[in-house]
Amino acid sequence: MASGLRSPPTPRSSAPSPRPSAPSPRPTFDADLLRAYMKKLLQTTLQTASWPEPRERDKVKAWMKEIGERVKERMIEIQPRGFKYIVLTQINENMGQGGRADLVCHWEDSDTVAQEVYANDSIICICVAFAVRTI
Repeated sequence: MASGLRSPPTPRSSAPSPRPSAPSPRPTFDADLLRAYMKKLLQTTLQTASWPEPRERDKVKAWMKEIGERVKERMIEIQPRGFKYIVLTQINENMGQGGRADLVCHWEDSDTVAQEVYANDSIICICVAFAVRTI
């Protein structure tokens, strides 16, 4: 038997479960449609961008805010109901450094994540968008 971390057992209710009614279709989220949008958005927003001088650092905040808001708006257009949306945007100076990121999520089949990375000679942008089903 392999050792490792295990989740505690889920408590079971002793009350009888109600009879299930006909299942209503669960909303789905088209992550591929969002990824294509994110790729184009990052390219058009950042293709001429360069890492700003220290006195202009508010540019980076403005880029991150614009990208995050536009991705969220597109998510709402793709699926306006049944999901909560989370968008994380990070922009770093590209100094030729390597990088690595891992992401592990535990959720239901209808939840999804889309991510896109954009880099030029000056900046690296990572955008991750989560659609988590609420109903």
